[in-house]
Amino acid sequence: MAKEHVEEIRRTKFSIGGEPNPLTEDLHQAVKNLSAELYAKDVHFLMELIQNAEDNEYPEGVDPSLEFVITSKDITNTGAPATLLVFNNEKGFSRKNVESICSVGRSTKKGLRKRGYIGEKGIGFKSVFLITSQPYIFSNDYQIKFNEKPCQHCNLGYIVPEWVDEDPTLSVIQSVYGSSTALPTTILVLPLKSDKVKPVKDQLSSIHAEVLLFLTKIKRLSVREDNEDPRLNTVSAISISSEKNFITLKSMDAESYTLHLTADISGNQDDTECGYYMWKQRFPVKQENKVEVRSEVEEWVITLAFPNGKRLNRGASMPGIYSFLPTETVTNFPFIIQADFLLASSRENILWDNKWNEGILDCVPVAFLNAFTSLIKSSETAPVSSLPNQFMFLPVNKSSHPKLNNVRNEIKAKILNETIVPCESYTGQKLFRKPNEVGRLTPAFWSILNSARNQGVSFSNISSHGAYLLAFSFDQEEYNSILEFLEIEAVDNEWYAKCIAGSNLVSGVSEELYMQLLVFIAANWGSSFYMTNMKNIPLIKYVGRDGRVDLFKISACANKLLAADSNYISWLMNWNTEFHCYTGQFFLPAVTQEAIASCLNKRTLKKWLMEEVKVKFISVSEYADGLIPSLNFDRKLAVTYAYFLQQSLNENYLWEYEVQNLCSKMPIVDNYGQVIVRRDGVLVPANGSIWVQLIGSNPWRQHNYVELGEDYTRSSSYFGNFTSGEDLVSFMKTYVGASDVPHLSPPNAAIPTLSSPLTKANTLWLLYWLYNLRQKNVNLPQRFLSSIKKGSWLKISLSGCPGYRPPSESFMLDTSTGNILQNGSVLVDIPLVDVKFYGDEIKSFKEELKKIGVRFENKEACEFIGGRLMSLAASSMLTRDNVISILKFIQYLGANYIPSKDFIDTIKQGRWFRTSQGEMYPNCSVLFSDEWKAASELSDVPFIDEDYYGGEVLSFKNELKLLGVIVHFDESCYQLVSDNLKSPSLLTSLSSKAMLLMLTCIQKLFSSDKLVKAIKNKKCLKTNMGYRCPSECFLVTSNSEWGCLLKVFGSFPVLDVNFYGRSIFSMARELKNIGVMVDFEDAAKEFTRTFKQQASTSSIGKENAFSFLECFRKLKKAKVKFPEELKKCIHQEKWLKTKLGAYKSPNECILFGADWEPISPITILPFIDDSDNFYGGGIRNYQVELKQLGVKTNFKDGAKFVAAGLYLPDCSSSITPASIYALLDSVKRLKEGASELPAKFLEKLSQKNWLKTHFGYKRPNECLLFYSAWDPFLKRDDGPFIDEQFYGSQIQSYKEELNLLGVITFIHNGCGLIASHLHSQSNFERIKRFYNYLSDFKWKPDDEDNKSIWIPRGTDNGEWVSPQDCVLHDKNNLFGGQLNILEEFKYETKILYFFADVFDVKIHPSVDDYCNLWKKWEASGSQITQTECCAFWDFVVKNWNLKTEETFNKSLSMLPVSSSNSDEIYLSDKRDVFIGDDLFLTDLFQTCPRPIFVWYPQLSSKTLTRIKLVDIYNKLGVCAISKSAQKDLSDIDHVKFEPVNSNEKITKKGLFKLILGFLADPNLNLDPARRHEVVNRILGVEAFETVDPMTVKYSLPLSCGDVVNVEAKRMIRWDKQNSKLFMQKMEEGCGRKNVIEHASHFAEVIAEGMLWENEDLVPHLSELIRLGYLLEFDEEAIEYLMKIKNLQIFSEDRAYLSSIFACSCSV
Repeated sequence: MAKEHVEEIRRTKFSIGGEPNPLTEDLHQAVKNLSAELYAKDVHFLMELIQNAEDNEYPEGVDPSLEFVITSKDITNTGAPATLLVFNNEKGFSRKNVESICSVGRSTKKGLRKRGYIGEKGIGFKSVFLITSQPYIFSNDYQIKFNEKPCQHCNLGYIVPEWVDEDPTLSVIQSVYGSSTALPTTILVLPLKSDKVKPVKDQLSSIHAEVLLFLTKIKRLSVREDNEDPRLNTVSAISISSEKNFITLKSMDAESYTLHLTADISGNQDDTECGYYMWKQRFPVKQENKVEVRSEVEEWVITLAFPNGKRLNRGASMPGIYSFLPTETVTNFPFIIQADFLLASSRENILWDNKWNEGILDCVPVAFLNAFTSLIKSSETAPVSSLPNQFMFLPVNKSSHPKLNNVRNEIKAKILNETIVPCESYTGQKLFRKPNEVGRLTPAFWSILNSARNQGVSFSNISSHGAYLLAFSFDQEEYNSILEFLEIEAVDNEWYAKCIAGSNLVSGVSEELYMQLLVFIAANWGSSFYMTNMKNIPLIKYVGRDGRVDLFKISACANKLLAADSNYISWLMNWNTEFHCYTGQFFLPAVTQEAIASCLNKRTLKKWLMEEVKVKFISVSEYADGLIPSLNFDRKLAVTYAYFLQQSLNENYLWEYEVQNLCSKMPIVDNYGQVIVRRDGVLVPANGSIWVQLIGSNPWRQHNYVELGEDYTRSSSYFGNFTSGEDLVSFMKTYVGASDVPHLSPPNAAIPTLSSPLTKANTLWLLYWLYNLRQKNVNLPQRFLSSIKKGSWLKISLSGCPGYRPPSESFMLDTSTGNILQNGSVLVDIPLVDVKFYGDEIKSFKEELKKIGVRFENKEACEFIGGRLMSLAASSMLTRDNVISILKFIQYLGANYIPSKDFIDTIKQGRWFRTSQGEMYPNCSVLFSDEWKAASELSDVPFIDEDYYGGEVLSFKNELKLLGVIVHFDESCYQLVSDNLKSPSLLTSLSSKAMLLMLTCIQKLFSSDKLVKAIKNKKCLKTNMGYRCPSECFLVTSNSEWGCLLKVFGSFPVLDVNFYGRSIFSMARELKNIGVMVDFEDAAKEFTRTFKQQASTSSIGKENAFSFLECFRKLKKAKVKFPEELKKCIHQEKWLKTKLGAYKSPNECILFGADWEPISPITILPFIDDSDNFYGGGIRNYQVELKQLGVKTNFKDGAKFVAAGLYLPDCSSSITPASIYALLDSVKRLKEGASELPAKFLEKLSQKNWLKTHFGYKRPNECLLFYSAWDPFLKRDDGPFIDEQFYGSQIQSYKEELNLLGVITFIHNGCGLIASHLHSQSNFERIKRFYNYLSDFKWKPDDEDNKSIWIPRGTDNGEWVSPQDCVLHDKNNLFGGQLNILEEFKYETKILYFFADVFDVKIHPSVDDYCNLWKKWEASGSQITQTECCAFWDFVVKNWNLKTEETFNKSLSMLPVSSSNSDEIYLSDKRDVFIGDDLFLTDLFQTCPRPIFVWYPQLSSKTLTRIKLVDIYNKLGVCAISKSAQKDLSDIDHVKFEPVNSNEKITKKGLFKLILGFLADPNLNLDPARRHEVVNRILGVEAFETVDPMTVKYSLPLSCGDVVNVEAKRMIRWDKQNSKLFMQKMEEGCGRKNVIEHASHFAEVIAEGMLWENEDLVPHLSELIRLGYLLEFDEEAIEYLMKIKNLQIFSEDRAYLSSIFACSCSV
């Protein structure tokens, strides 16, 4: 049967055995093209086969499965290297299926999309031809194959079936599949092409483990490789199965369930199972998103999969979007999106810009919100700690695609507006709030809170501090990215202060936790709490005066709190009782201090306590130091302090160095009983002291030397510790420095007793005192020492006579030396210390005697004698004989072998030698001889006056040398010559020896500036031109090649070598130093100066020029290097005369040649004047030298001259092509030498029309160079193209040069120029060519004036119009009379969009256009049609945003209203138009004669819905009828009302509890007193009932002054003024309508009466009361209602309720 069916198809469809079908070749090509183009990759056939399997029909009771087996066996005997077999247990092929597969585009699944079919293209099976050339099908007795090669019978491939009898047979297929299991119904056998084996294996190995996730039919899929040797297997095997456990929810067209995937993947033992929470929701397809290929689909089914754990993965990527099967889209989302997306042909990705897909993506945020909300809130029993993991499904990370980022942003926006975040309530009830109402805590404070709760601290009011607290389990670092996504921020810093102040967190916790709290505050003080109220809450513990622990605010702690180490805290607290009244300071509790010491963050805590809280952490030393300021005015306290220090030292609470420091600052009580703060020394009590005997009563009191008072000699006892007076004085000696002679350190003051002689005993005590001070390295104060030195208390002997002298005038010399000095001099006697009087003991104080001025050395004695002599010299009392005597005394000392150096050193410092220059020091005097003659010519040397001293002085040459007198001339004398140099005016015309000596001095001296300065400007040097100044002279040798330069002008003076001799050459350096020019550089400078001077006056004539050029040639030949300044001078100075008449520098000149001839007609150039009147032809002999100097001799080097000397004639037609080419050659060379052409050159070229074009002569920037690229756009005569016929084709080779001159040589640069000629055109075809060119090269006009569009009126007629008056399309045909609709003319589509992009032509009419249209309708006063109104408001809805809102508001003063009785639409003042938001009022006012309600379309479309229109009407200022209608209750006849019990009708506990729960919302920020005040408003109300109906009137004022009135019934009224509530009595069985009406009126009246000052809250409270009324305010029902509404009341409210209803019961 099956075989006959195949033969029938071959015969009837493909004419096999009959006439050839002429369409078979086209059909073959169509199939081939479609298969190749549709799938970009080689192996997408695999997804198509899975897709086909999912679409197949399966028998009941069968788990649909799909198996892929690849084998290396060639079971088809086609030579294939491998074969892929596909097994599917579907129902199998039917006749219709076979006929479909033998066709193109005749899928049996067409139109079955709604039934779950996921196939797309209709040729899924044919994709196998990409990997095989002969696919085989075995199904339901069909055994057929197809071939991609055209059939030899019908010339058609791909779809012609052939029956298969063998190769393969079913038995062979069974052997591959496995003999233990029956073959599935359908089998595909695909012998692989040789180049497709690896791609197929790779694709099989990478089948995603989640492939079954969204397939509703296939439950199992496997891949394996079958080889005889398993080791040859290269395909990664996998077996996947899915199981749907149970459905958990069905609502809102949605269902949720969990699904488990199990994957057995070879080589992977982990991650083989994963559960997925699945959310499937249906959405209606929006009209604007419908597409033709899905025209039959009416709803989208969107499924979201949330993996519970690690996703199953196989391969590198994790698909994020499925269209039943995975795409290659990675979303970066932690969930998977499945929907019926339209895919790209390669299945790689969805079609992002397709409106069908856009509609699906728009629904994903809603589906996600519903799924996520269900996940978070569905389980009431799940602990809060389990919820944060669910938040991992939020799309925290951005996606790589903008459309997916839009989905992410929408999800975020919805989540941020959802009550979804779990919060801490500390009440046992779950609490969820919106993200912006929730705050985070720092981890450190969480630790504190949790520990405090464990210690019994209550936080029931934790939500009353300004923010809800994020659940602790959620407020973890691992969720940071999620919390950032939710924009949940930390609570503000004030929250912490409120929390601490509002709980027992300080006093109610352990010291350890108290420390943790303080550490938290300390660590965050500077960054968080410094500027908060934290400093004003009781926080710091201290021990008060009564010994109890109390709390200080941080702001009140400054300088009040102390802390100490536990080892001595009791010691300090005891002593603090002695000093407390003076300090006013308190100690932290001992346990607190111990906790601080053991705290892990002790450093941070102590730093904060010290720096911010101002707690002083003190030692005993610091405590003692802090007491000192309080001791200054209390004698008793000062002495007590001394005992405190002494006993603290004995008890080892103070170190010695600490005591020393404290004692140095401690006030002392003196012998007068006064407290002395400042002291420089302390004396022991006078009684029994040595200092009194030596210096009398304290003479240094004014120098702050204090004598200790008697208080320190008394004994005292403190806290059981005894101290005697002797111990305290000893303590004062040791640590305060109380001293006695000889241990006393003196002040800088005199000792009064030293002005008179001292006894021997006191003298020795004084010396012993000085000895001790020296041993201690004490520097003796100046006045103290001076009084000892200068006091006449030391006994001496003078020539055997006794007396008293100051020590500074006394000597202790050896006796024999003294006699020699006495006999060899004319000096006075020397005073010697009387050793006999003092005895030998005084000799042991030699160092002390020296210190106070006594002299012991011969040197000092000689100095004493010399000093006396110098005092005589100072008074001019030294005569000639005295000087001779001094010389003789020096001889005497030498003869007796007594060193004379000290004596000589003393006397040679005086001016006592008479010389030719007056009285001089010995070392500044000279003994004259012949060798000093040359020096005397230069210098005023101080020669000793031999006429005064006589010839005798010459016999003392050795003594004179010892005194420093200069006897011989040597190198040391050069400085003397310099020091005594004569006046510069006397240093002219010097002799040769004097000049050479001067140069030698300059050479030898370290500093010769004085000598150089003296002769530098004096005519002291002899030259060939007489005596000249050094700076004018030259030193020239035979080796100086540059000498020829000095001959060019003949005006340079040269030194006379014959006069000075050849030795002058060795002084070249010194000569240069004084200004003589000695080398080429010096000569070059002077020559340069002269050359410049001559050039500046144009005085360099022909002879000078030729002489210089000859010298230049000589120096170049000798390879002499020219100095830069000279080189610059001869190159840059203007010394060459040109034919232009002016002198020019060489680089500004040209030496004329034949190659300069072509450029001459259009230039004016500076050629050198080679006429006979100046240089003549001889100048050409120096062509080489001129070129070296910069003169241009070749045309190729003179391009810059062409640029500078360009002169275009006024008549452009006279310029020949040859001249133009010469000019372009110059441009080429200019371009090679510089990055830019000269601006002036370009300016000259741009100012004249000198280039010939098809539009006449033009400037370069007005020209175009035509080449082949222009052909597709313009013709040669369409624009100002250069005339190639005139210039020849060679002009094309100068494209770059023309471009540099401004010619447009590139097609993409010509837009501006072409556009500038646009408006001069009228031929429509040419204009279109212009536009086509401008469009292709994306031209944009520079200004608005260039923006105009041609509106054709025939071929060569039309008009130019503004783009603002044009629009491309008008789909609603509303604007034909207002705008030019460009699509109606014959412009190409490309040009139309060019108009839109470049000229800003509107594609469609703009908002302003629509506003103007509406104004036109308003002005006309006529009706508008439904079609016009729908089109207009459809545009408004689609284009409404914040920007256009303002425009519409200003432009639309009237709005459409519709009559309830007809289809007529009128425009009415928007102040008199209303939105019918209250159906009750709408029905009442519909009876008005004039329409007042806004218009809505008769048939609502997807875009133009009532919801969108109402929103827009609101923003346009239209008021709701509920807010505009004024209510006026009718007067009430009190007689008809009867009083009723308020407790039965109004005062119900359930009502009050509901109201209080509503008012306790933290967002309302109402404190308990305010809440109770609101509730009290209803307590005093009297209730009345009536059976008669009450009425209410409504009035609606209009802008014109009219008022529309209507009337309706009213069941409840509250007379607030009289505190009365009037109600219409409800009869039993009055009907549900009356009940809900009564409930609504009751709720509205109560809410308005209680919240009249908060109108915005009235509707919310009213809704709650209405629900409570319907529940009859039953307390259990109210409790549940409050729970689901997330309402609660606090302890204050419970107490308030109890008080109310206790009173009610008692009444």
